[in-house]
Amino acid sequence: MMKKKLSFISVFIFQVLAALLLVPGLIRAAESVPAAAAKDQTGWAYIGAALAVGLACIGSGYAVSKIGSAGIGAVTEKPELMGKTLVFLGLAEGIAIYGLIIAVMILNKL
Repeated sequence: MMKKKLSFISVFIFQVLAALLLVPGLIRAAESVPAAAAKDQTGWAYIGAALAVGLACIGSGYAVSKIGSAGIGAVTEKPELMGKTLVFLGLAEGIAIYGLIIAVMILNKL
């Protein structure tokens, strides 16, 4: 029962962080696109960057919660698996970094 609470809490925290990253991008996108300039693509770039970071953080949070709880269970049974579980956790956290890199690449094109 406790494992499901920790998993839900960690996913919820990452979703809140992703929403905090998504909202400023959406606000800037709405501010940057005036109604008269329909050909301006700046707003779509901000929305794309915000979605790249936000969705990557949600996916990373879900992956870390599942891999972390399974890793802790494996380490309690076999302590020598600690290094392997840390590698898998690092790979799961890399998903958020990939989203951030994509967002930076999108914003550099502006």
